Amino acid sequence: MYPVVRKKMNRYEDLKVYQRAVDLVVEVYRFSGSLPGDEKFGLIDQIRRAATSIPLNIAEGSSSSSSKVFNRYLETALGSGYEVKTILTICERLNYGDKELIRKLIPELDEIIAMLKGLIKSLK
Repeated sequence: MYPVVRKKMNRYEDLKVYQRAVDLVVEVYRFSGSLPGDEKFGLIDQIRRAATSIPLNIAEGSSSSSSKVFNRYLETALGSGYEVKTILTICERLNYGDKELIRKLIPELDEIIAMLKGLIKSLK
């Protein structure tokens, strides 16, 4: 079940998807620390920015006065979720980083993506 969203969200911190997205950012930072140093300005920077974008867009969008605007922010967060998943897949294929952590992060991302889709659907 996803929380019912009124026209204006005042407590984005109470959204489970936001809480899980913040936890994901912490895990992505841990994971990215295991990547090769020469990826500092490549995959490391990209995965960190994309992961951070998920809860940031949820928070920023919740301040909007309309569901339509909030929906746009949630769609951006959704896109960032797919971006993180793609980077993890690339890392896995390149044999970069902690494989166990990749196997943990991808299902978590899938759940966050599903939660975002549910929240988006509830706003329409």
